[in-house]
Amino acid sequence: MMHLLPVRIGISWYITKILMSLRIDTLVMQDYSGLELTPAKVRYLKYLSESGGRARVSEIAQGFGVDPSTVTRTVRELAREGFVVHERYGEVLLTGFGSEYGAFLLRRHRILGLILSHYGLSGSEACDEASRIESCLSRNAVNKMCRSLGHPTEGLCGEICHDPLCRTWTGAGSDTGEESEAGTGHEKVS
Repeated sequence: MMHLLPVRIGISWYITKILMSLRIDTLVMQDYSGLELTPAKVRYLKYLSESGGRARVSEIAQGFGVDPSTVTRTVRELAREGFVVHERYGEVLLTGFGSEYGAFLLRRHRILGLILSHYGLSGSEACDEASRIESCLSRNAVNKMCRSLGHPTEGLCGEICHDPLCRTWTGAGSDTGEESEAGTGHEKVS
């Protein structure tokens, strides 16, 4: 695989890895269910998303109270899966697909937190419970929940950015199968 090694002509190895990850993104960026990752990987991607898409292993370890070697092992797995780029002793950076997936994870958490708060949980209780169960909810379920709430723009712990698939739906009983804007929250969610 010698042809994949970068030529060091004014481009650092780090930049080359980022550029290679962008190429991977075009291959990996596809429909996802939201159930692809373990709860630990979900926490790491959410952390990175909330940290502007980048953090050092030591920062992540300190944030979760775990050993840096634990973080490194999980980051390597996330890198193999195309979610992050990490150079040894450097920052962990979200790829394009990792950013998209991270935005979904934050959205899922915030939508679920809102729903739980509607059932009497305080904001912090709803956030804690959402963190415990969120990894079990698919993207499709989150989109339906979002529609039923009328596409809220603010959650208990931050802004809710919407998935393009959330904003469109095929109306029940529609013969045309056309997609329409679902902005009122009064549509039947099937």
